[in-house]
Amino acid sequence: MYTFLLIVLIIDAIVLSTAVLLQSGKGGGLAASFGGASSSDALMGTRQAGNILTTISWWGGGLFIGLAFVLQIMSSRTAARTSVLDKTFSNKPAPVAPATGTKAAAPSVVPLTPAAPAASPAAPK
Repeated sequence: MYTFLLIVLIIDAIVLSTAVLLQSGKGGGLAASFGGASSSDALMGTRQAGNILTTISWWGGGLFIGLAFVLQIMSSRTAARTSVLDKTFSNKPAPVAPATGTKAAAPSVVPLTPAAPAASPAAPK
């Protein structure tokens, strides 16, 4: 469902940006370049094309905001966040050596503290 709504949002964004770019503004806009604002023999008159593009822009903008809101809510409620600190520790028994039947020796542990520096010979007096 999330992927479907995301695809619809992307398609809506493309349609919305196209409708906004084709509208004629005060300077003629991109619609004038394609003959939408200055051509009197266009398939749709300039007034009707302006109304359709304006309607598409309003509906596209509303749909974009609505879908973005729904997708944001869906993404925040997908899974409950858990912390590593909330998990319990499991005390597993030491592994048993197969040949002798006794417990395996624990691995050697390297101390985290640095070793004390060796005493340097005293400087000659």
